Amino acid sequence: MRHVIALDVGGTGMKAALVGMDGELLHRSRRATGRERGPDAVVADILGFAAELRAHGVRRYGEPASASGVAVPGIVDAAQGVAVYAANLGWRDVPLRALLAERLGGVPVALGHDVRAGGLAEGRIGAGRGADRFLFVALGTGIAGAIGVDGRVEAGAHGFAGEIGHVVVRPGGAPCPCGQRGCLERYASAASVSGAWAAACGDPGADAADCAKAVESGDARARRVWQEAVDALADGLVTALTLLDPGTLIIGGGLAEAGETLFTPLREAVRRRVTFQKPPSLVPAALGDTAGCLGAGLLARDLIDTTDPSEVTT
Repeated sequence: MRHVIALDVGGTGMKAALVGMDGELLHRSRRATGRERGPDAVVADILGFAAELRAHGVRRYGEPASASGVAVPGIVDAAQGVAVYAANLGWRDVPLRALLAERLGGVPVALGHDVRAGGLAEGRIGAGRGADRFLFVALGTGIAGAIGVDGRVEAGAHGFAGEIGHVVVRPGGAPCPCGQRGCLERYASAASVSGAWAAACGDPGADAADCAKAVESGDARARRVWQEAVDALADGLVTALTLLDPGTLIIGGGLAEAGETLFTPLREAVRRRVTFQKPPSLVPAALGDTAGCLGAGLLARDLIDTTDPSEVTT
């Protein structure tokens, strides 16, 4: 059975799958990334994991994978196949595509950014299915996005397209590690909500999920923290809507797990801010933490399906 290898490399864990050419998940596996052992060990584990998946495919389906896709965090040069930098993995300028191709016997390999890969999956087979223009925004430790155009995701001229978390929504506000002040992710990420709620309630162990529960129970302090995050997020989203005019806006990541506790006030906050813009359909992501892996599989399948390599983007 013809299939591809899909790998999603995160800061703490790796998700992998063998995916059939019709999109069926034939086999799934997970393991720790092991970043505490250093970047060289992480790369070695990625290569070893991919080799194990290849061997499983041969045993179970009678042939090796036809292609492989890998999604990684940080700065990614998809065109050159290089994982340029990832703070949480400690690597720099890793020629991951070439290393994987060699380990897998020369099959085509696609390298992509983790959030853009997740956005690709959400756009093609998830919450944005059927939308020709969409914006996927992941609200996690930070905030990142993916710009979908005609079934593909735009990487930009230098691989930075979609970095909505670093849109300044509060000029002169909280300093951001990127060097700016007032970035969106300093106010509306799961990490920022966790910090704000921990300070407000006096419990250093409290997090964004606890804040959402307190909002649902009517806690006034939690409502203030939550609304500040919603307002900042709406400001960033309306900036993006003005520039990109997507038909569908998909919100995922840990903060989106709050469901309508997030989406009801967010839709209202966006509605209040738009003037001439046409509000998009604002929906929760559908694929959860499998989106990155599924997106990596789509990148791999594109290598086989496309006749023009330039059409394969991340």
